[in-house]
Amino acid sequence: MGKTALVTGAAGFTGGYLCRNLLQHGYRVRGLLLPGTDDSSLRKTGVEIVYGDLCRRETLAAAVSGVDIVYHIAAVYREENIPRKMFWDVNVDGTRNLLEAARDAGVKRFVHCSTVGVQGEIKNPPATEEHPYNPGDYYQESKLEGERLALAFFREHRLPGVVFRPVGIYGPGDTRFLKIFRHINSGAFRMFGSGKVLYHLTYVEDLAEGIRLVGETPGIEGEVITLAGERYTTLNEFVGIVGQVLGRRISRVHIPVWPLWIAGAVCEGICYPFKINPPIYRRRVEFFMKDRAFSIAKAQRLLGYAPKVSLREGLSRTAEWYRKEGLLT
Repeated sequence: MGKTALVTGAAGFTGGYLCRNLLQHGYRVRGLLLPGTDDSSLRKTGVEIVYGDLCRRETLAAAVSGVDIVYHIAAVYREENIPRKMFWDVNVDGTRNLLEAARDAGVKRFVHCSTVGVQGEIKNPPATEEHPYNPGDYYQESKLEGERLALAFFREHRLPGVVFRPVGIYGPGDTRFLKIFRHINSGAFRMFGSGKVLYHLTYVEDLAEGIRLVGETPGIEGEVITLAGERYTTLNEFVGIVGQVLGRRISRVHIPVWPLWIAGAVCEGICYPFKINPPIYRRRVEFFMKDRAFSIAKAQRLLGYAPKVSLREGLSRTAEWYRKEGLLT
């Protein structure tokens, strides 16, 4: 029998793809879910389900018992109106609880999912793993603290561990890019700013393969490794490809971005005190403003990481899934 792997966040987008990848490579896979999570589709794949809460250390012992590798994917992600404390409770303290449980259980490797967001806007792209930290919001700050915690824990407790940082993840099953697909499909999309800022994506199947390699490759303990698609692009090229796979023309009209950013700041200032989601907020506007491009040379060198799905193919598969699900309305 193969090794046993625990995947936290197994019911999520990335966690689900990772579970299937591990199963295909002969692993016994255990998925950690919060009590009450719908596990029906995951059970059908052959994943063993265990329930626990990262915020409650006593619920994690059963999850890590007999496990060879922990893939820690679960996190509180960036959404509006989530209290700042919750990001730290899960992404920092929850990570500490899982690290301690893994150490006590004698886990042979701990793979921690961080994010390239800990480096924020990239001043001299493409960024390597050594690019300075520059988190831009509560989520990124909490993930930075979680990353630092994991690296220190690996050193101090001699727990063999590796940190990986994924770049923007997309593919069938995820709806984070649905809004931009819909705008392009309806002809309503307009580019804010020049569209020349750099953007980088990771197709989810390539990412899952890279994560597995992070867990398997010997001699990389204590490393931080960026996982991304083969190449980055400009926003103009990105939306152009989306338009092509949807069969839609992209408007050549470009709208100044700074007035929108200022409007977002005003909306946030008015709405947040009343716990109302603002119609415009700065984080989304910054999609059109900040360079995000990364080098995968380290992953290629250490892991033999080789993304197989081109940006055009990945976006085409994503569009096809949106159509199949009736989401491109």
